[in-house]
Amino acid sequence: MFGSKKEPSSRPNNIIPSATSHALNSIVQGSSVVGDIRADSDIRIDGMVKGTLVCKAKVIIGPTGMIEGEVKCQNAVIEGRLKGVLTVEDLLHVKETAEIDGRITTGKIIVQSGALFNVNCQMGAHAKSNGAIKSTQEQKQVVQSAVTA
Repeated sequence: MFGSKKEPSSRPNNIIPSATSHALNSIVQGSSVVGDIRADSDIRIDGMVKGTLVCKAKVIIGPTGMIEGEVKCQNAVIEGRLKGVLTVEDLLHVKETAEIDGRITTGKIIVQSGALFNVNCQMGAHAKSNGAIKSTQEQKQVVQSAVTA
C-alpha cells in the first residue's frame, strides 16, 4: 500500500540477538563429549567429558557428571567426578558426593565432609599468580619464606 514494495525484514534494523548474561550451557546425563569445550557463560556437566574445558564463568559438575582431562574456569562446584587438572581462579566448592583425583590450583576452596579428595592442591595468592602446581622443593621454599616473613 502507498507505493512501498519493501519486504518486511525478519530482524528489525538487522539486530542480531545476543546471549543473556545468565545463559547456562549443559551436557545432560547420557551425553558424552570427547574434545575441547570453550564457554563464555556457566556450564553444567551431567554427562561425560574427556578433554579440555575452558570456561570464563562457573563450571558445575552434577552428581552424574564426569570430566577426565583439564578444566580451567572462574568458579566451580563439583558434585560428580573429576580426574585430571583443575584450575579455578576464584572459588572451588567440593560437595559431599564429589570424587576428585588429580591436581588443583584455586584461589579459595570449600570441601564438604564425605567428598573423596585425592589431589595435590595449591591455593591462595601464589596459586593465582603462578597458575600452576609447583614442585615439592618449590613448595618448601614458599613455606619457608612465608614463615620468615
